[in-house]
Amino acid sequence: MAKHGKKYLEAAKLIDSEVTYEPLEAVELVKKAATAKFDETVEAAVRLGVDSRKQDQAVRGVVVLPHGTGKTQRVLVFAKGDKVKEAEAAGADFVGDQDMINKIQQGWFEFDVCVATPDMMSEVGKLGRLLGGKGLMPNPKAGTVTFDVAKAVQEIKAGKIEYRLDKAGQIHAPIGKASFSAEQLNENLKALVEALNRAKPAAAKGVYLKNIAISSTMGPSARVNASVYR
Repeated sequence: MAKHGKKYLEAAKLIDSEVTYEPLEAVELVKKAATAKFDETVEAAVRLGVDSRKQDQAVRGVVVLPHGTGKTQRVLVFAKGDKVKEAEAAGADFVGDQDMINKIQQGWFEFDVCVATPDMMSEVGKLGRLLGGKGLMPNPKAGTVTFDVAKAVQEIKAGKIEYRLDKAGQIHAPIGKASFSAEQLNENLKALVEALNRAKPAAAKGVYLKNIAISSTMGPSARVNASVYR
């Protein structure tokens, strides 16, 4: 068992681990329990009733959180020609083609999300080991391989996140910061869960949304009543 400090133990008294809370109440408790000196990220953990080993039950997608994540995403766009100006006008932090590929090969990773036009993927694919290992590889399913780079950049800047089922059958995703209002966090959580519902695989049987819990970076978790979203 991991040992927790005094602050965590005090915060844990606010949340009963045996109780399942209504979404807004759970959010309010997690906010109260976030006592770190920095603005903690609030994350949702959703356990789904799918078999992560089966390809036809994979759950992966994107959702634009209505209130964003509270983090400014640095966006790199691999593009050439007119798409360079389009990406820059949309607010991309870095835009280029072979020059950016060379920088990454030399160890540069001062960005959070990669977008690429389809005609760049043959070259970007050479960065598979470097980008893939950090979860930064552009992917059509995530909307990050597209000729509509302006839309992609704007959505990322507005708070688009990618979610993906892990081996344990769970989705982990940020829903904002502890400094957000309870209403903002609650609406972001609702948007995430609704996106997961829409992504339900046809092969999934039985209860799909099994458990939902939310927690801040350094704080205890609160169980959320998943039946609200079913």
